[in-house]
Amino acid sequence: MSNKIRVLIIDDSASVRQTLTAVLQSDPAIEVIGAASDPFIAAKRIQEEIPDVITLDVEMPRMDGITFLRKLMSQRPIPVVMCSSLTESGSETLLQALEAGAVDVILKPKIGAADYLAEQALRICDVVKSAAQARLGSTRRMRSGAAGGPTAKLTADAVLPPPTGKAMARTTEMVVCVGASTGGTEALREMLERLPANAPGIVIVQHMPERFTAAFAKRLNSLCEVEVKEAVDGDPVLRGHVLIAPGDKHILLERQGARYHVSVRTGPLVSRHRPSVDVLFRSAARAAGSNAMGVIMTGMGDDGARGMEEMHQAGAFTLAQDEASSVVFGMPKEAIARGGVDKIVSLDLIAREILSADKHR
Repeated sequence: MSNKIRVLIIDDSASVRQTLTAVLQSDPAIEVIGAASDPFIAAKRIQEEIPDVITLDVEMPRMDGITFLRKLMSQRPIPVVMCSSLTESGSETLLQALEAGAVDVILKPKIGAADYLAEQALRICDVVKSAAQARLGSTRRMRSGAAGGPTAKLTADAVLPPPTGKAMARTTEMVVCVGASTGGTEALREMLERLPANAPGIVIVQHMPERFTAAFAKRLNSLCEVEVKEAVDGDPVLRGHVLIAPGDKHILLERQGARYHVSVRTGPLVSRHRPSVDVLFRSAARAAGSNAMGVIMTGMGDDGARGMEEMHQAGAFTLAQDEASSVVFGMPKEAIARGGVDKIVSLDLIAREILSADKHR
């Protein structure tokens, strides 16, 4: 019996089905078991063999992807990765998909674009492998042998040097730096909705495609007492405000006197991501020291583990989401293993911990 992750592709574009198949089959840990042009054909295919992961187009004839997703989640939950073209309206639809139970989002391939295949192919395969490990409700899907072949992975050194080791005294407002990936969109919503309007300033890296973060920030802003926005280079970090790193850009915390602001910049993928949690956490260790608090939440991989250890060594209070409340217990687990986590708590207690740390400063 093969340990490969079995994927079913659902997309009405023959060229997209072909390209996605080629991209996924290039990873030795993944096997594409079929490709369907609409949900009705897919439903018959699922009756024959249940895939580990489904990639699902949003706009299709006969039945749209969101409707199919809701039906699937109510009848036979399977990890679903939504696939969409890069549009503003598409971003809103994809947020609905995440609310309906989709695990993650990938952008439709630009057929024949060498840059796409060089950089996005790796992300697509990582997203699918992450989805295969996602906990859907009380069901957890863990597969052995899901690691792909070795790939060079840059550290935060590629963006900024390590901390100096001199922890900064607690002289300014506390700044909270948060990192999340798979399952993070809904986890962040739940955490931020629990915070009052005067909560400490927060900077967040959530692994997301470019331009998708603007719609995500807008949605959170409509639901939360704190003000949430997609970060712009130079934005100040203020009490009651939350800054979300833009997709495809790194975000760094910087200090001028007693005030903090963010730097939004391009750069290489770090820990296979841009934005990278490691980059944000390292910058917090350098700029804020013990004035910072680090929170690492649900997600696959190890992005943020090294940076959280650096924050911990610089005197910051560090927190990890527990396994039971994580969709994928990858990033928190790696941070805990490195010894950089002060406390492990469930998702529903993270906001309380932030407020408690702020109160006792």
